[in-house]
Amino acid sequence: MVNYDEEERDIIAAFEAGELRSLNPSREELERHRAYARHTMSKSKRVNIRLSAKDLDGIKIRALEEGIPYQTLMGSILHKYVSGRLVEGASA
Repeated sequence: MVNYDEEERDIIAAFEAGELRSLNPSREELERHRAYARHTMSKSKRVNIRLSAKDLDGIKIRALEEGIPYQTLMGSILHKYVSGRLVEGASA
C-alpha cells in the first residue's frame, strides 16, 4: 500500500473528481521541460549501501584486475543491470 502525503491525496481527489484538465503547451515549453527531465536524470547521485566485507573485497580485487576504481566498477555493474546488458554467467 502506498502512503500518499496530503498534497498527493489532494491531486488524486481532484483527478478523480474530473477537476483537472489537459493543457496544450507550446513546443518551446515542451522542449524546456524535456531538457529539465534530461538534466535531472543525468545527474550523478550519491548512494550509501551496505555490503558484506567479503563482497566488497571481491569487488575491489576485480576492480584492481580491471585497472579501474572499485566505485567505478560498481557503477558500471549497476548501469549494465538497469539497462538489461548484465548477463548472468557471461564473461568479458
